Formats: sequence, structure tokens, C-alpha cells
Amino acid sequence: MSTITVKGQVTLPKDLRDAAGLNPGDKVEFILNAAGGIVVSKPGTAGAYKARIMEVAKRRLIRGITTDELMEMTRGYSEDAPRAKKRDVG
Repeated sequence: MSTITVKGQVTLPKDLRDAAGLNPGDKVEFILNAAGGIVVSKPGTAGAYKARIMEVAKRRLIRGITTDELMEMTRGYSEDAPRAKKRDVG
């Protein structure tokens, strides 16, 4: 974990710098992802990351099924299934 300074600076932990192959003086790019996270990468690799994400989005892995049908398949949920009664807690 790092803390942002009043100047907006952050120190990347050494193990992360080493794993990414980042050295003093290297330039980095930042991408904000859909979940609100930030991806830090070497210049040129950010575009490749975005291209991979867009390619997956274009595939539309789930087709011909409604959200309700998907929920039923993955969670065992059905509109017709009896629901648990709410209990008073406390």
C-alpha cells in the first residue's frame, strides 16, 4: 500500500517495480478501468491492454439468452421459485 502525497505522487513498491521491469527514469502510462482501478504500464503497452479489452467486449460471449435466464442458470434463481421469508433480527 502507498499513500498519495500532497503533490499527487505515489511510490510504487519495489517488488511491483521489479515485476514490471520499471527502473528509475522510466516513463509510465495510466489507464482508468471500468471498475475504477488504475492500471500502470510501460508506454505502448497501455494501448495493447485497451485493445485486448475491446476485443473481448466485441465477442459478446453470451448471446441469445436473457438476464433472467442467465441468473437462473448461474444462481439457481427463478421467478417462480419460493422465496425465503424475512426474519426479524434483534
